[in-house]
Amino acid sequence: MAHRQFIQTPDAPAAIGTYSQAIKVGETVYLSGQIGLDPHTMQLAEGAEAQIHRVFQNLRAVASAADSSFDDLVKLNVYLTDLSHFAKVNEIMASYFRQPYPARAAVGVASLPRNALVEMDGVLVVQD
Repeated sequence: MAHRQFIQTPDAPAAIGTYSQAIKVGETVYLSGQIGLDPHTMQLAEGAEAQIHRVFQNLRAVASAADSSFDDLVKLNVYLTDLSHFAKVNEIMASYFRQPYPARAAVGVASLPRNALVEMDGVLVVQD
């Protein structure tokens, strides 16, 4: 069995349940879902745009803690309580990523933890 490395950083919100911020197995890093919580205050950002930015910042911090970056992100899952915010996700995502963009899914959901408007998780493949 491949060695599992637990990824933890104070630059992203602490896990608020029975999970790790990320797990690295071999060259693959599995990023847990992030919502728009400020890692220092644990308060939710105000509004969809601010939450989307905060989610990307949180995911980027966890990727960095895994000695990686968004350049290594191969799959991104986006969960929205209101799919009308998807255009804003696309617009904001363009400021955090370069082509080729990761594979992605976008799913409308009834609710998210802490009444967040957006949650994202992903998979990184880190190559030395």
